[in-house]
Amino acid sequence: MEYTIQQLAKLSGVSTRTLRYYDEIDLLKPARTNEAGYRFYGQHEVDILQQILFYRALDMKLVTIHNIIHAPDFQHTAALKTHRDALLQRKKQLDQLLKTVEQTIQSIEEEHPMTNEEKFNGFKEQLIEENEKQYGKEIRANYGQETVDASNAKFRNLTEEQYNAMQQLEQQLFERLKEAMAIGDVRNDVSMEVAELHKRWLSFSWPQYTKEAHAGLAQMYIADDRFTAYYDKHVSVGATQFLHDVIREYTQN
Repeated sequence: MEYTIQQLAKLSGVSTRTLRYYDEIDLLKPARTNEAGYRFYGQHEVDILQQILFYRALDMKLVTIHNIIHAPDFQHTAALKTHRDALLQRKKQLDQLLKTVEQTIQSIEEEHPMTNEEKFNGFKEQLIEENEKQYGKEIRANYGQETVDASNAKFRNLTEEQYNAMQQLEQQLFERLKEAMAIGDVRNDVSMEVAELHKRWLSFSWPQYTKEAHAGLAQMYIADDRFTAYYDKHVSVGATQFLHDVIREYTQN
């Protein structure tokens, strides 16, 4: 069965303008175009569009989607299983947020105050999901599934006081890092304090600290632009490289 662009738009809920754009960027080409320039789509194109919409639902950029679905080793079934896992994780996080909202409403209506821990459970789940989405693949590849799962579990169990202390410690880390960069010596006392603060910050979520793991994380910071952008954004350009050098000095002693 073939669909015109208008029919496919109606079937999928995607506008004809979007479908034309997908054609222009070679994301979704029609099966054929007649002499009058009308586009026609077959079952293969319908299946590919479904994949595109799954990825878009996960907030993935179009260029990334293009690279995935047009890769020589792209497998439809495997991609669907990946979508399922990602959506189940999102459902879990949304269920937790919904539970938190419902508990808050109930506590107000019935005058049964929630504990502060209960108030923040949903938000902690959201932070975990965002971290998994942005860095999960690399972190799990470097540290293993069990270590990352244990780290997430420890973060979930943080009390309000511990969570606030973790946030305050990170701000202190940013400030000391600025001071250390101004001095420019990775071996001085301020730089060593930066490394110590970073170690203490990690210990809020890491099940166990080792110098080897600390040094490995520092290497990941400069090996991936996404990691590099975090400290460069919150401190200044070059902060991630300087932090890496400080941690390397700290862990070698």
